[in-house]
Amino acid sequence: MTGAPDGSAGGSNWLGLAGKHVVVTGLKNRKSVAWHVIRGLREAGALPIIVVRTEERRQDTAKLTGDDPVFICDARDESQIEQLGKDIAASFTDVAGLVHSIAFANYSDGWKPFHKTLRKDYLEATNVSAFSLVALANAVEPALARDASVVAISISSTTMAAENYGYMAPIKAALDSSIVFLAKSFSAFSEVRFNGVRAGLLKTSASAGIPGYVDSWMHAEKATLRKRGLETKEVADTVLYLLSNRSSGLNGQGLVVDAGMGSNYFDKELL
Repeated sequence: MTGAPDGSAGGSNWLGLAGKHVVVTGLKNRKSVAWHVIRGLREAGALPIIVVRTEERRQDTAKLTGDDPVFICDARDESQIEQLGKDIAASFTDVAGLVHSIAFANYSDGWKPFHKTLRKDYLEATNVSAFSLVALANAVEPALARDASVVAISISSTTMAAENYGYMAPIKAALDSSIVFLAKSFSAFSEVRFNGVRAGLLKTSASAGIPGYVDSWMHAEKATLRKRGLETKEVADTVLYLLSNRSSGLNGQGLVVDAGMGSNYFDKELL
């Protein structure tokens, strides 16, 4: 079947994202999920609106952002989130999507048993990694198209007690639940969809800060059905699908993308 410019099967605009603006948060470097999403959006003809945490980060990623509009917003600061919403609404209308790829945990003191988690660390991580989705969705809502799609990056399992990941799993569980409640809340006045991509272990700069992560990643690679680790691009491709109207029937869901790891715990090579 030959490609068609109108977005029919096999066409270059199969995702239907060409010419549409999508806000992408969390860009740090070429290893970021956000970067792979931005590349995929460009390939689909979409127009990324990029959000980075600091002015320094904007300068560091200038070669990646190119001519795309870049805004600065620290998710810790409610006033910055509110200002971001105003700035985007002033420049764009009918924004087709928002990608939340933000997370933070303080592992500077190394690994600690879960019950030794400090209150300040837990609350800060919750604010940045989970509540920021609620705050960002609320802030950019005036600029969103009626049928926009919001996608958040989560983890494949929040009930497996990976000790080195520590308190972040419960916080990602809060993110997963927030996705469902946001989908319900926005349904009162729009058709904006909220979904999550529950990713397996990835080679990202953020992951590198987790104590013992290299060993965890190597184990996860052996646990996948294909015996090959999950690629960041595979997560980004799932994000693109959820941003597109091809996934219009999905709302309030979490898609597990882990190359089969979650169903392969008893592989003979692991036992």
